Amino acid sequence: MPLPNTVTEPPDEWTITRVLRFATEDFQKRRPASPRLDAELLLSEVLGLDRVQLLVQSTRVLTSSELSRYRESIQRRRSGEPVAYILGRREFFGRTFAVDRRVLVPRPETEILVEVALRRTQHRYLSGRAADLCTGSGCVAVSFALARRTWQVTATDVSEEALALARRNAAALGAVWGVDFRAGDLYGALPSASRFELIVSNPPYIPSAELSTLMADVRDFEPVLALDGGADGLSFYRRLAERADKHLVPGGVLAVEVGAGQAGAVAELFAGAGLVDAEVDRDFAGHERVVSARRGAGTRS
Repeated sequence: MPLPNTVTEPPDEWTITRVLRFATEDFQKRRPASPRLDAELLLSEVLGLDRVQLLVQSTRVLTSSELSRYRESIQRRRSGEPVAYILGRREFFGRTFAVDRRVLVPRPETEILVEVALRRTQHRYLSGRAADLCTGSGCVAVSFALARRTWQVTATDVSEEALALARRNAAALGAVWGVDFRAGDLYGALPSASRFELIVSNPPYIPSAELSTLMADVRDFEPVLALDGGADGLSFYRRLAERADKHLVPGGVLAVEVGAGQAGAVAELFAGAGLVDAEVDRDFAGHERVVSARRGAGTRS
């Protein structure tokens, strides 16, 4: 039964239970990954309720205005638009980040990159300098800065639009004084003499030929600039590895998120660039997700 364009049913017709059932069934036909969750998140936003309250108030009847706004959200999700863009936010590392089509939607697996960065710099807990290249929404840079408030963090991105949103997130989350945002392409945004104890990056890593095969909510909505990793998906890793020794202090760590099946090739690139003690960390699903290594003490800049 379609959600009506105008509410003509009896006032007890469109309850929370009923609209959730409708939206869930509608999304299931289009095979999103989590139809019930999507339906609940969108309705929670419209009604200003959390998901527990939706259950408690399951017999509540929606007003005409609420139905209209929920219908608009459903139509946007039908088109494939990510729920995070519809809501305008996404949870990451225990905090809420603003997101829109200027940046990638932060993924749970990227939290592993933050965890690795914190673990591999634990010996420098009280002071240090970190750089986050391809910062996007700023989720990695801001999360690290808030965990290491005595560190200096520099975040770069080639997209000025992405940086504007990253700055907004830093200000909203209390990291405005802890992160310096710079526009530019990878190391090109950094002063030539800058040196860091940590460099992290979640760069574009999808092979160019595979972009058209991505799910519609990624392919049609998320910025291609943040997805396209070149012919083999390794273009950015080569550039990160080649100049790492110029910007890492001896013992400094380079840590990157990688795509499916890329960990071995990235570890080889790191080794070829003179980086040592490589580690590969898996995400919550068991996939190899983060490759990290450090600059050897004897490496020359």
